[in-house]
Amino acid sequence: MKKIPFLSLLIFFVFCSEPKKNTNPKIEIFDKSIESIIDIHSEIEILADSITLPEGPVWDKNSNSLLFVDVANNQILKWNKETGSTKFISPGGNTGYAPNLGKGLLGPNGMVIDDEGNLIVCQHGDRRIALIDNKESFKPNFKTVVDNFNGKRLNSPNDLTIASDGSIYFTDPPFSFFDLDSYSFVDSDLRKLDFNGVYKFNPNENKIISISKEIDVPNGLGLSPDEKYLYVNKMGIPFSTSNSRILKINLDNLETETFFEGRELFEKFKDGRDFDGMAIHSSGNIFTSGPGGLLVISPDGKLKARIDFSHITNCTFDDNEKYLYVTGFIDNPRVYRIKLKE
Repeated sequence: MKKIPFLSLLIFFVFCSEPKKNTNPKIEIFDKSIESIIDIHSEIEILADSITLPEGPVWDKNSNSLLFVDVANNQILKWNKETGSTKFISPGGNTGYAPNLGKGLLGPNGMVIDDEGNLIVCQHGDRRIALIDNKESFKPNFKTVVDNFNGKRLNSPNDLTIASDGSIYFTDPPFSFFDLDSYSFVDSDLRKLDFNGVYKFNPNENKIISISKEIDVPNGLGLSPDEKYLYVNKMGIPFSTSNSRILKINLDNLETETFFEGRELFEKFKDGRDFDGMAIHSSGNIFTSGPGGLLVISPDGKLKARIDFSHITNCTFDDNEKYLYVTGFIDNPRVYRIKLKE
């Protein structure tokens, strides 16, 4: 297997079924207890490259594959060891279901797989959450899960997570109204909600409730293992990082508190990296994108480790938490993985 130095990651572009490895990953440990999960000798592997805007990784145990999206190119892709990275579903987030600006970030984003093996996708352009019950079909069937709050069309669902009872928690920032030319959110008569929400949707009752209307740009989210708390990444406006932080919502009373700010990291890494997607480990530790790459934060809000994947968007684990999978940003258009301790 070919070895490449870390700096070569910045210039190496290739789709690959055999992962390429970096023998010198930048792993910082701030709490030795995290070494029960993170192996400081692990290598960062490149699984896919030249993806314009990778996001939404989810592990599909039925096909032993990683699914992820390219938001900019309106696609869902698949990686496995046998075939490498291949186009899986296109279009994936903007199919003509809902009116939108016709430009900007209109592709798919966050994804989960339910207990029945259905793929559930946040669709920016279609401004809904949709379920694909025949994801292996040449022509997938999109079924609307939820597309409105109190009769008003959603902005553009961004990320989601599923509780043990099947309820879906999701964020709804206005990325379908983000103008890439001006790099700002724009006003439009197409937008029906005057806030960016965090919601809980119960598919069994077809009922949606508001968890929060006060978060400027809610993005990635995750449930604590006991499902008592919801963690939500709050981004800056737009991407300024001046008020970015991770929030913690008590799901009994919906009280919200600042869980982690990381101001010293924003001061150290002044390169626009922000809190984006996250994944919650079974130990309760939060693995999240943030200033400095990927951060590992304990349930009591202490920084335990940092892995420098450069600028990233999101992460996920496989079903037995053997590997951590990470998606990069536009300036780092790759999909990575790193082996964890079992």
